[in-house]
This record gives sequence, C-alpha cells and structure tokens, in this order.
Amino acid sequence: MTTHTNDLEALSDDEALFAELENEEDNDIAQIREERIREIQREIERRNARVDNQHGFYTDIEKEKEFMNITTSEKYVVGHFYHKDFRRCKIMDTHLETLAKKYFNTRFIKIDVQNAPFLVEKLQIKILPCVMAWKDGYAQTKIVGFDDLGNTDSFQTAALELKLIHAGVIKKKEGKTNNVKKSIFQSADTDSELEDE
Repeated sequence: MTTHTNDLEALSDDEALFAELENEEDNDIAQIREERIREIQREIERRNARVDNQHGFYTDIEKEKEFMNITTSEKYVVGHFYHKDFRRCKIMDTHLETLAKKYFNTRFIKIDVQNAPFLVEKLQIKILPCVMAWKDGYAQTKIVGFDDLGNTDSFQTAALELKLIHAGVIKKKEGKTNNVKKSIFQSADTDSELEDE
C-alpha cells in the first residue's frame, strides 16, 4: 500500500509541477504579448506624429520662409526646386512622390522657383529640375537636371533613390538583410522603409 501511496504522491507532485510550468509559460507569453502591444502602440503614435507633420507626403510649399524652416528643423529633407511649366520637373515629381510614400522618416517637399528668388540665388540654382537633400539642416547633395540619373527622361526611380541613399537622407531599416527569403506574395519594397532615428 505504501508503494501505491508513493505513486499517487509522485503523480500528484508531477501534476502540480506541470500546472506550475503551464502557469509560468502563460505568464511569460502574456508578458511578451503585452510588450509587443506596447511596441505597436509606440510605432502607431510615432507614425501618426509624422503624418501630422506631412511625412509620407510630397508637399508643395508656397512660401520660401516655410521651405527654409522645414529644411532646418527636420532631420531628413528632400527638396525639389521646380517650374510648373517644365516637363522634366513633372517627371521628377512622379519619382519623388513615389519615394515620399516609401521613406516615411524623410520629409519630401517642393517649391516653385518663382516663389523662392532668395533661395534660387543663394543656392545657385540655374538648371531645373534641381533636387537638394538636407540632413539636420546641412545640404548633403544637389542633383541638377537628369545628368546624374542616366541623362534620360525615362530614368528609373531606383537611380534617384540610390543617390539619396548615398547622401544619407533616406535609409533602409536596420536588421533587414538581402538573405531574407520573401514570400511570393510580398512586394520587393517591403524592406525599404527608413530605420528608426
């Protein structure tokens, strides 16, 4: 009878141990879930703040002073100096619009050169389109016309994107590697967002 009682006690101890382990696992999973929810909430708040500040959009700025304020107050800015009647400026607009939606941490803006006489003179803008990029208020690159983009009206957005990546004003998220296998249902641009600042 002692053996049977010992077996029952051992079984009871094992059940208690399993119950305790399950409870610990449930607590660990709940803790992980809570942390992930907090992370997602922080990301949503960060993105909402950027949307409020026009990140993710390609914004036409009408006043020269506002354009200057943006280039000096935002961390990453890409600015297009254009003329509304120039066909090549419209081509550049389509590429910048695409990149603005893709790189959420960079502010994309444009200004008609007729509204920016001081900047046109100060930055010596003589050929349009002219795209400049700033990081922390300091100019990083100046792309004049299409010479650096293959010297063709049909250049790929990727050519402009590469120039801006090399200038350090748009970045891919850290932790993404080219070795990651993608599902056939994922688009090629899923890893092209900016890294956290």
